[in-house]
Amino acid sequence: MHSSILHFRRQRWNIRASKMSINTLNPIRSIVDGMKLTPNPEKPMIALSIGDPTVFGNLPTDDKVLQAMKDAIDSHKYNGYAPSVGYQKSREVLANFYSCPEAPLEAEDVLLTSGCSQAIDLAITVLCNPGDNILIPCPGFSLYKTLAVSLGIQVKLYNLLPEKSWEIDLQHLESLIDDRTACLIVNNPSNPCGSVYSKEHLQDILSVASKRCLPILADEIYGDMVFPGCKYQSIASLSSDVPVLACGGLAKRWLVPGWRLGWILIHDRNQIFGKEIRQGLVKLSQRILGACTIVQGALESILNDTPQDFYQRTIRFLKSNSEICFSELSTIPGLTPVMPSGAMYLMVGIEMEHFPEFLDDVQFTEHLVTEQSVFCLPATAFEYPNYFRIVVTVPEEMMVVACGRIREFCQRHYRPRSQDSAELDQ
Repeated sequence: MHSSILHFRRQRWNIRASKMSINTLNPIRSIVDGMKLTPNPEKPMIALSIGDPTVFGNLPTDDKVLQAMKDAIDSHKYNGYAPSVGYQKSREVLANFYSCPEAPLEAEDVLLTSGCSQAIDLAITVLCNPGDNILIPCPGFSLYKTLAVSLGIQVKLYNLLPEKSWEIDLQHLESLIDDRTACLIVNNPSNPCGSVYSKEHLQDILSVASKRCLPILADEIYGDMVFPGCKYQSIASLSSDVPVLACGGLAKRWLVPGWRLGWILIHDRNQIFGKEIRQGLVKLSQRILGACTIVQGALESILNDTPQDFYQRTIRFLKSNSEICFSELSTIPGLTPVMPSGAMYLMVGIEMEHFPEFLDDVQFTEHLVTEQSVFCLPATAFEYPNYFRIVVTVPEEMMVVACGRIREFCQRHYRPRSQDSAELDQ
C-alpha cells in the first residue's frame, strides 16, 4: 500500500490552466489588444468605442435611483445573503413591472442575476450541452460567443441585413438549424446595430422558432431604449407557444452598469420549459449566490419612483446625438452610416475599395486613432468586417468634433475607383 502511494507521487510541479479558461476568448479584447493605438499627441483622444454610458459624466443616473441605494444601505436590511435567485420581494417587483396581459409574469418567473451578462450565461448554460449549437446574430454582441465556446457549445452566425435596418435574414437563419441547435439568441434593440425590430418582424422570427421548436434567449438589456416614433415590443409578448428566456438589467436604461443587477424573465405559458428548466436555473444560480443584495433592496424604489422624464431625457439625447452623427457621416464619401432606432450605437460601413491604403476595418480604425485621436471599434470585433461601431453617449460637442475629424481623415485617404475617374473624364 505504502509503495503504491509513493508510486503515484508527482515528481515535479505541473499546474496548467484549465481547458475552459484557455477556451474563453473575448474577441473585442483580442482585436483591440492587437491594435497599435498611438493617438496623435496634438489632438485630445475621443473614444467612441466604450459601451459604458457613464464614462464622460454627461449621463448621470436619476437622483431617485441614487436615493434608493442610499436608503437601502441605511436600512441595514440588506447586508446578509439573499436567496440565490433573489429576494422574493424584489422578484415580485420585477414581475409586476414587466408583466403584461400578453405575457403575464409572477415572482416565480423571475431570477435576479449579477448583471445581464450573468443572466445570458445562465440561460445558455441551462439550455445547452457541449456539442450543441446556438444561433447568434452577425453582427452581434461578442459575449454570446465567448460564453458558448468556453462551454464547448458551437456558435452559428445568422446574418443581419444592413439595407433592411439590420433585420434578420430569416432564410439564412432557418438554413442553419439542425438537430443539435439548442436555442436562438435574439438581441432587440441591438448592440452593435442600434436597430429595433417591428412587431411584424418579431412575429416572423417567432414563426421560424415555432416551426422548428426552438426556444429563444431574448437579450433585451436595451428594452424600452427606443427613439420617439418607434415602438419597442418584447418578443415574449408576441409569442403564443415559443418559450422565451428574456434577459435584462439595470445597466443601460438606468445608466448604472457597474451595479451589476440583471434578471431572467421566464416566459413559458405552455409549460414547454416545464419544471426542469426552472430547477436548472435555480441550481445554476447557486454557483455564485446571486445579485448584489443592496441593489435588490433598492429595486422597488428604482423601478417605481424613477420619473418618466429621466428616461425620456436620456432617449432624446441619444436620438439627437445619433442624428448629428448620421447626418455628418452620410455626406462623407466612402462611408455609409446606418441610422439607428434605439440603444446607444450606430454602425458605419466603410467602402474599402475607396481606401486602398488600408487592408481592412481594423487598419482603418487604427490609423484613425494615429492621425485623428478618434477611436471607433472595428466591427471585425463583431465578426462583421468593413464596418465600425460608434457609441453615441459622448457629449454632443465631442461628437461634432469627432465627426469633423473622421471627415478630415476620410478626405485625406479617399481614392475614387479607376472606373469612377474614367466616367468623370468622359
